[in-house]
Amino acid sequence: MTTPAAPRHPPLSPRSLLVLLGALALSFLAARLGSIATVPNLAPWYEGLAKPWFTPPNAAFPIAWSILFALMGFALWRVAMLGEGAARRRALAAFAVQLALNVGWSFAFFAAQSPLLGMIEIVPFLVSILWTIAAFRPIDGVAAALLCPYAAWVAFAAVLNAAILSLNG
Repeated sequence: MTTPAAPRHPPLSPRSLLVLLGALALSFLAARLGSIATVPNLAPWYEGLAKPWFTPPNAAFPIAWSILFALMGFALWRVAMLGEGAARRRALAAFAVQLALNVGWSFAFFAAQSPLLGMIEIVPFLVSILWTIAAFRPIDGVAAALLCPYAAWVAFAAVLNAAILSLNG
């Protein structure tokens, strides 16, 4: 019987710390871009929409997203440091696609004030997160696992988006 290999960890070198800071900065840059589309449209547009009973309070969203963006940055750092060659390139490409779709959803739903566009955009967005998890897993299981709460949150957001679309036809 073989035992599983111990998880690998990125080195704690000056280069590694710079990559970590860059990964976190990139993730939080996406957060900032999304907030540019979101914040001006919270009142009165979003507040005026009919929402389902399971809609979290507005205060929950920045807390959840801050945690998720930090996890994304940390996962990206692990893959950037532990991955090699084509596998790392595929994983980084998948991450870039999902990050762009993340920002795009805020513009589709909030800036365009369109639950329909948000629904159309969130489907490939969620698929791209699952693709990213699949691309991260062979490089680093920890990095893949760090993205699972993100996938769950976006799946919930898709259900919420669909309910808002239905209620506001």
